[in-house]
Amino acid sequence: MPAKGVQLVPKCLTIAGSDSGGGAGIQADLKAFAAAGCFGTSAIVALTAQNTTGVSAVLEVEPGFVRAQLEVVFADIGVDAAKTGMLFSAPVIETVADVLGEHPVPLVVDPVMVASSGARLLEEDAVQTLVGRLFPLATVVTPNLAEAEALAGQGTKRELAERLVGLGAPAAIVTGGHGEPVDHLFDGERHVEIPVERHDSGATHGAGCTHSATLAALLARGLSLEEAARGAAEAAARAVAQGLAEIGAGDGPVDVLGLRGAA
Repeated sequence: MPAKGVQLVPKCLTIAGSDSGGGAGIQADLKAFAAAGCFGTSAIVALTAQNTTGVSAVLEVEPGFVRAQLEVVFADIGVDAAKTGMLFSAPVIETVADVLGEHPVPLVVDPVMVASSGARLLEEDAVQTLVGRLFPLATVVTPNLAEAEALAGQGTKRELAERLVGLGAPAAIVTGGHGEPVDHLFDGERHVEIPVERHDSGATHGAGCTHSATLAALLARGLSLEEAARGAAEAAARAVAQGLAEIGAGDGPVDVLGLRGAA
């Protein structure tokens, strides 16, 4: 039991792939959790050989070991909210869904399908498993515009958010894309447009991970979905504005921690 008067730190779990370049994946998620005031834990489902220019190799973690990681975290540390990112294969998704079904928590499903460099991060035969098994467990799904179109066809962000809810998600936020800089939230009843400040920093690698991880962290802190969505949009935009374009030869990593200010 915590000492009287001690404020408990919310605990967030990321279930995703590792980015050896440190810009996206679980590395980005853990930074975003910390920036939002949460203690971060992780279950790694795949290793990527990756830098700012792209993904050169992927090694999937055996589903039984994914389950082992999840079970020990739930048993000892606990989870106030979770997020999924890269899940790669149908067997891994089935395992993750089985465990989360046994341990329901606020859940952000970021349906990561293709890396910004073009590398496939979700096998084609796993898409329906992702939709059928994880969408119903989610609090909200957070595809970018390209991912939303891959899942639900062409349309406006409003139309896509509605279709994603029709696929079984309780709520959807469609982010990114060209045109008007807004995220579109549909919670099954209300449509909410969330303005997003755009920055041309030359460093956007990890922005989507930062958005979904911050969203999970703010849900863990007790914010409403709309409040968390607005906070996540602000955090992701700030991370891009502070981005470290000088790191690597490709698209530099975002910086949610404000590392330059700490130097």
